[in-house]
Amino acid sequence: MTLSVRDRAVRAAVEHGLLSPAEPVTALLDTAGIRASAAALTSAFAAVTDAPVLHAFAVKACPLVPVLRLLHEAGLGAEVASPGELALARAAGVPAARTVLDSPAKTPEELRHALALGIAVNADNLQELARLDALVAARPTASPLGLRVNPQVGAGTIDALSTATPTSKFGVALRDEGAREAVVQAYLDRPWLTRLHTHTGSQGIPLALMAEGVAAGYALAEEINAKAGRQQIDTFDIGGGLPVNFASDEETPTHAEYARLLAATVPGLFDGRYALVTEFGRSLLAKHGTVLARVEYTKTSGGRPIAVTHAGVQIAARTVYVPGAWPLRILAYDAEGRRRTGDEVVQDVAGPACFAGDLLATGRALPPLRPGDVVAVPDTGAYYFAHHYAYNSLPRPAVHGFTPTDDGSIAFSTVRPTQSLDEIVAESGGAHADALVRAPAPDAAMEA
Repeated sequence: MTLSVRDRAVRAAVEHGLLSPAEPVTALLDTAGIRASAAALTSAFAAVTDAPVLHAFAVKACPLVPVLRLLHEAGLGAEVASPGELALARAAGVPAARTVLDSPAKTPEELRHALALGIAVNADNLQELARLDALVAARPTASPLGLRVNPQVGAGTIDALSTATPTSKFGVALRDEGAREAVVQAYLDRPWLTRLHTHTGSQGIPLALMAEGVAAGYALAEEINAKAGRQQIDTFDIGGGLPVNFASDEETPTHAEYARLLAATVPGLFDGRYALVTEFGRSLLAKHGTVLARVEYTKTSGGRPIAVTHAGVQIAARTVYVPGAWPLRILAYDAEGRRRTGDEVVQDVAGPACFAGDLLATGRALPPLRPGDVVAVPDTGAYYFAHHYAYNSLPRPAVHGFTPTDDGSIAFSTVRPTQSLDEIVAESGGAHADALVRAPAPDAAMEA
């Protein structure tokens, strides 16, 4: 039987001790797969436009510095939404000119810092534009500046990830009374406002709805440019949001499909007059990450087998709390990392946290799992192991990149080590253990 790259990586991770009784949960990233996704994204848009396109990876999808460096080396920039994400992008070497700052709650200091660096900024609302007025007047900046608008085209199947609903918190709601006119005037009053940004949502949003949102933004850009009597808006940021197929290894939909749909729906956006920015995240990383966890115990309850593993809510909070919207596949391996075969049994796959709902999968048909076996959770390269949820003070798992070598083996590199117990104690106030039981110093009491 020919082994997949994932199967070979699981076996090698066990052989190398990356997964062991001492390290019962770990995460793997397929570096060649990430490079391939970055190349596919770039070629998808190059096939439909000759205009310059900045593909700014949404850092929130996988905020790990080595991942951002890999994507930077593959030609991508970074879309950041906080001072922390900006610090990560800068640590990865992403230039300011290839960085975009989006956030609905930027502080004056965040804006001042971004303008000093020359980072592109998309204002979220008209009040933020007023802040930018003062900052731009006080000091010239090289930062391209834009405004985010909400086209209010509707929701997808996951409300929490639908950002173009009638009441979304993001951007200026274009269909609200007087809002469109106010946006147009805001641009006419600010010659330095040269970008427009819109984003319809993420997982659960059909491509047609995403394209509808882009079309609404494009119509607004054309209106503003016509009323300005010049091409004031020269760059259109279409956001990201391409959904991911979590049901199989098939990568669908593709960035090429989406680019072709956009070119057919909004041809004027691709005729070379507008530079473009994209902000894809999940669709670039999800398929290239796999979480591995050892089965610690197996039992039955009410006649149903349960495999208790070390991967649960701390890495898959969305799946645990909203399993209907975020189902994950489970692959079964033996203790040596070989795929389990044979008759399947309906069983639950549980995590280590002490509440009943900590389940990666419920009623899933799998070969019978045994203590010491390995479960692999594919499609977890985005929004899973990099977004640790510290329930029960469980440690953040190690993350390892892997690459197949010419001799057929697998080479690993450490992206992030396992969080130590000392680090857990330190970030939980360990250095201030007596803070609540000793009398405050006089100065501290006065300040309080």
